[in-house]
Amino acid sequence: MAELRWNPLIKDWVMIASNRQGRPQMPKDWCPFCPGSGKVPEAFDVYEYDNDFPALKQNPDEPDPVGTDFFKTAESYGKCEVILYSPEHTVTLPDLSDAHVGKLVDLWCERFTALAADGKIKYVFIFENRGAVVGVTMPHPHGQIYGYSYVPKKLELEVEAAREHRKETGVCLFCDIIKNETEFGKRIIFRNEHFTVLLPFYSEYPYGVYIYANRHMPYITDMTEEEGKSLARTVKETVGMLDSLFGNAFPYMMCMHNAPVNVGDMSEDFHFHIEFFPPMRSKDKQKFNASSETGAWAHCNPTCPEENAEELRAAYKRFIEKESKK
Repeated sequence: MAELRWNPLIKDWVMIASNRQGRPQMPKDWCPFCPGSGKVPEAFDVYEYDNDFPALKQNPDEPDPVGTDFFKTAESYGKCEVILYSPEHTVTLPDLSDAHVGKLVDLWCERFTALAADGKIKYVFIFENRGAVVGVTMPHPHGQIYGYSYVPKKLELEVEAAREHRKETGVCLFCDIIKNETEFGKRIIFRNEHFTVLLPFYSEYPYGVYIYANRHMPYITDMTEEEGKSLARTVKETVGMLDSLFGNAFPYMMCMHNAPVNVGDMSEDFHFHIEFFPPMRSKDKQKFNASSETGAWAHCNPTCPEENAEELRAAYKRFIEKESKK
């Protein structure tokens, strides 16, 4: 069973996907993403793998006959892909060479273009869940890409805010954020010619850093070759920095925000960026999304972003020093 059901309270679709109940839960003696499994090539660097338990399909089933004029259902049209980072089962993203991560960036762009070519898809979401604490079911290093037939509510709100800001000021909202954060300075973690890594003024998570493209661009596919190489290095350094905070593989959700697709010209309104949501507030204490965060969407960050930015800058320095000794 896989279908969309409309929630009239917040005007958003919910994916109902009971087929995902059959997913393996952190298997210890077998991995479908490792060479030799029969599921993937015997040799690869990075690889796109169609999800075995998709919540969205390009040949969707008919919704169950439970919908009414009031309770609306729709086909779960879309695509769910797995992006394998490496054939090695235990490698982490910071362990990979810059050139290898560059191949990953190229694959992200290739698959974004492929999914956006389907006119029924309205949003292409590239993401990674890392660590058991955020619900990872397969430990092999990988991310995912979902192609939705609608624009999810959070992205819809972000797009609306960006359009309103541009209409009122004539300036891109995200460019304004980068400008104001850079002028303030204390929440900037590091930056290079093409990207800025910062802990936002309004950070919901203690170490929830964002990566912003310095140049205005709505899509990851708008990058030049040089910017693509720079993104590879920036993502690697960001994850390495998080791992250097407490000396362990730091769990996180990495979410890439691009403009919607197949909905008209978004070139002026939206700005490509990556948002990290690490669920830890210290080495062994989790920051839970409890009733206020979940039931009211009223977030509470139990730490000070300016102080945490100092911690992150120190962690970044440790990672760079470690890299220089390789």
